[in-house]
Amino acid sequence: MSANINRASAQPKRILLIAANPAVSSVTKWPVGFWAAELTHPYWTFVEAGYEVEVASPAGGNLEVDSYSDPRDASGYSAHDFLSLGFLLSPQHAALLENTRPIAEVAVSDYDGVFLAGGQSPMFTFIDNEPLHRLVADFYEASKVVGVVCHATCVLLRTRLSDGSLLVKGKTWTGFANSEEAFADSFVGMRIQPFWIEDEARKLEETNFVVDARFREFAVRDGRLVTGQQQYSGAAAARLMIAALGV
Repeated sequence: MSANINRASAQPKRILLIAANPAVSSVTKWPVGFWAAELTHPYWTFVEAGYEVEVASPAGGNLEVDSYSDPRDASGYSAHDFLSLGFLLSPQHAALLENTRPIAEVAVSDYDGVFLAGGQSPMFTFIDNEPLHRLVADFYEASKVVGVVCHATCVLLRTRLSDGSLLVKGKTWTGFANSEEAFADSFVGMRIQPFWIEDEARKLEETNFVVDARFREFAVRDGRLVTGQQQYSGAAAARLMIAALGV
């Protein structure tokens, strides 16, 4: 009881959870969005720790989930994901995906950390988004904790600090693995992504990109940078952020 009282009386930590805006893949021509579990699972993890979470997006407005990540989708690919199902069916929580605030209106000082959810859209809408890269760098240079999961880690291929160095210089981090890209391409019978993050990360000098087994929960913390490998790693990455923030 005393722990709950102490948590309630303390100022709650605040997380800005950024998800990608809807887009169309230049490779498959499919509509793409964010991956449901990469938003909902970290969201629940943060909220259960007593955190406040605000969902935002680069351009603002309404968000859409990738179809394969929707537990209600006819494919049944994510039918097991009861957390996302509950989130999407709850009017209160589904409303968090509507009329999201654009990052241009965000003040870094209002938050303790930022978490970027992945999905298909980030590979087209995050990779060259310089305002998003600057925001991530601003969070990091303000001594905030930065979390990035799955395909959202493409931002780390480009995000540079004020001294011009890559944020991931000297860091160990992870992201969607080549083995997972190969599985996804085989599953749908065509090339999905315009590039593979692991391939590009391994071209960078002075950084250590690591992956675990295919589609197994895996997250890495290196100081104030936390990364998760894929959709099964969102909650693990959120837990590492909570640890970095000292609960």
